[in-house]
Amino acid sequence: MKKAISLLMALCLILSLCACGGTKEEAKQESAPAEAAPVDAATVDAAPADVTANLTMGTGGEAGTYYAFGGVLAGYVGSNTGVSTNVVSTGGTAANITGIDQGLYDLALVQSDVSTYAFFGTNSFAENGALDTFRVLGALYSEAVQIVTCNPDVSSIADLKGKSVCVGDVGSGTYFNTIDVLAAYDLTLDDITPVYQSFGDSTESIKDGKIDAAFICAGAPTTAITDLATAKPVKLISIDDEHMAKLLDACPWYAALTIPAGTYAGFDEDAVTITVKATLVARADLADDVAYTIVKTVFDNADAIAELHGKGAELDVNFATDGIAVPFHAGAARYFAEVGIDVNVG
Repeated sequence: MKKAISLLMALCLILSLCACGGTKEEAKQESAPAEAAPVDAATVDAAPADVTANLTMGTGGEAGTYYAFGGVLAGYVGSNTGVSTNVVSTGGTAANITGIDQGLYDLALVQSDVSTYAFFGTNSFAENGALDTFRVLGALYSEAVQIVTCNPDVSSIADLKGKSVCVGDVGSGTYFNTIDVLAAYDLTLDDITPVYQSFGDSTESIKDGKIDAAFICAGAPTTAITDLATAKPVKLISIDDEHMAKLLDACPWYAALTIPAGTYAGFDEDAVTITVKATLVARADLADDVAYTIVKTVFDNADAIAELHGKGAELDVNFATDGIAVPFHAGAARYFAEVGIDVNVG
């Protein structure tokens, strides 16, 4: 009798565990961030197993690289550590930095140039003052300022004068990039009809003939432009040598970049533009162990992340730390010290 009771109790326990497992998996699927993908845990370099946190990450528009790659990073870290992250679509860099300052986000993807303005209260942040409530976890990949059009009458930046042009969301990194590029050609927003839209909305507007061109600062290829190129022939406007020199002299935080032919369907010639770095930042008071866990998991497993998203191929500890003016989070600095790189901690 005792043996029968024991067997019955064991069977009940097994059925209970199976039911709980199904519920847990359903909940996990419902809360999974954008672009999350299953990962073979056996291939993951170990991070502290006892570190847990529930975070929120500000990214960008849903048709941009920030949202897609942010979702991949969040999914990978969440699948392999106790740090889970909810990915939120936002207006971009300035909104993300402000969101961290207001306590809305724990993590965010931002442009290196605009984050520098914000931290030190310069350029576009001079009037309202510095926002120093965030710290760098590491630069992730190069972001290209892509000036896209389907208008055959637009072949140079100068041709944008008098045209309807999307300059990104208000306060986004793209917005500030637009101002800098136009200035190199002695133009301002007053010389164009500026339209403030997300990447996806701007390319839809180009497709529908509502605007002439759009500035999009994102890793190339960018989903919004890829989608546009499947519907209409696209052209990326280059910055010529004379104006590139003028731009880099006035704004040394940029670097020249060539987007190769073939990046988009029907795109049959190289385009020369400028680039900044897409950078992962965190609130300054994020626990050191949490910051360390995120950074170690991402950079120790770059190859695995590259299989989930092309931008993972650019993950590199030297790129992550070179030329970054904003101080690093102490947890990130701990990881980079382990791989032989000293960074500025603030």
